[in-house]
Amino acid sequence: MINVQNLTKRYPGQTAIQDLDFEVSQGEIMGFLGPNGAGKTTTMRILAGFMPPTSGRATVAGFDVFEQSLQARAHLGYMPENVPLYTDMRVTEYLNYRAALKGGVV
Repeated sequence: MINVQNLTKRYPGQTAIQDLDFEVSQGEIMGFLGPNGAGKTTTMRILAGFMPPTSGRATVAGFDVFEQSLQARAHLGYMPENVPLYTDMRVTEYLNYRAALKGGVV
């Protein structure tokens, strides 16, 4: 379902992730653990299509996260640690609201 090959993201003066490889099969649950600055958020932003990698490749449900961004995003849910809006909503309320916008239910 998620396939990451040789994913690298460099910023000026710093490499956030380098040659990252992993695969998550359908129905499998996976989590990122590591200290601040380990590249967890950068990896998720690349998978969600928010930023391009410097090199490497990532697919979600067989769709390239940049060349087929809309199709890949349809198979991926990503909620950042800090939601920019609706701080008065509980997590389930926010997820139901976002799902309703896409025509689904949580």
